[in-house]
Parts: sequence; structure tokens; C-alpha cells
Amino acid sequence: MTQQFTWNRRGILAGAGALGVAGLLPAQANAQGLTKALGLSSILGKATDGALDKLAQPGAFYDDEEVRIGLPIVGNLGGRSGGLLGSLLNAGNRMGVLGDITRTINDAAGLAAGEAKPIFRDAINDLSFEDAPGIIRQADGGTQYLRSSSNERLHSRFEPLVDTALEKLGVYSSFDSLAQNYDFISNAGLNRASINRSVTDQGLDGIFSYIGSEERTFRKNPAGNLGGALGDLLGQ
Repeated sequence: MTQQFTWNRRGILAGAGALGVAGLLPAQANAQGLTKALGLSSILGKATDGALDKLAQPGAFYDDEEVRIGLPIVGNLGGRSGGLLGSLLNAGNRMGVLGDITRTINDAAGLAAGEAKPIFRDAINDLSFEDAPGIIRQADGGTQYLRSSSNERLHSRFEPLVDTALEKLGVYSSFDSLAQNYDFISNAGLNRASINRSVTDQGLDGIFSYIGSEERTFRKNPAGNLGGALGDLLGQ
């Protein structure tokens, strides 16, 4: 009888999660407790791990046009394409001047993504989730909240990973060599810092896009994710 009651309670809680379990929680639960009870920290952690695992696969950034990193954008030149400078660099790429450097830049972002789990986990663990009700209502609310509250911190910690990857794959040395032979490269103002910043910015855009997609997928299965988290919280 006890086992049957426990199973039924699990089922009720999981179903309640799909319909809006927040109303079943104690009134005194604060935002942090509410969010943990709803399993949002767990879901966001899983979404982040899933996104980084996918983008760390060879060719993942480059093969997906939605997150593919373009040639470095320098200055306030407008848009993801980099305005005039982006046009010049892309023209150089089409002429074969830049060779496979675009792919190499994307590969560097993939290498950095493969090392980024700890910094994202730290950011998630430090979230206060003061806006938990709003996060609950939005299909990718956790992702949006993570970015709005932790973007600067994540950028500062992701940037060294990108820098190491760009160095390892020879992106910096490639641009240095090109600048000696092509004026449009040397006049573009590209240097180690600006290349790193551009790749880091675009890389984070892609990572957060994937995290949002993963979060939406997890939320479509509340019984498997939200309900399980509730069972763990209540010791069932």
C-alpha cells in the first residue's frame, strides 16, 4: 500500500508540473526554493551541457548556418556581417585569399565550447532566480535569464578559452601572414584582441541559441524532467 501511494504521489506531482505546479508549493517558498522545486536549475544545467556537447562536435559551428561564425567583426560597422569590413573580408574569402580561415575560426569556437561546461555550471549555480515566475512562463526563460544576468561574466571566462583555441589552430598567425601581403587585411585593424572578441561574441550567440533550443525540448517533457526533479526534492 505504501509503495502504491508513493507511486501515485509521484504521478500527481509530475502531472501538476505540466499544469502549473507552482500553485502546489508552500506559500513561504522563496524564489530560489521555487525555482529549485520546479527543477529549473536542473533543466537549465542539462540544456547547457547538451548545447555545449553538440557545438563541441567537429564542424558543428560551421555546418549550422544559423550559428556559423563569420569573419571577425571590428568596430561598430553594423550587423553580424560586419558592414563594409565584413564585405571586404568575405570578398577576400571568396577569392581564396583567406583560404579555410572561416572554418578554422569556427573550429576554434567548437574547441572552446568543449571546455566551457564548468563556467556555465558555475553561472547557473550562482543564479538567484528572483524572477522565477517569469522564467517558468517562457519556454526558454531560463536561457534568457542566464544570459541577461551572467553574460558579462560568461564572456570574460569564455574569452580565454577562445583565445587558446585560436592560437592552437593558427588563426592569429594566419591573419598576421595575410596582413603582410594584403592591404585590406592590414588596414582592417585586426589584432589578437579584436579577433578574439569577435569570435567570443559570435560564439556565445550560438551557444545561447542552442541552450534555448535544448531548454524548450526539455520543457516539452515535464513528466520526465520537471516531475523527476520534484520527486528528488521531496525525497520520494
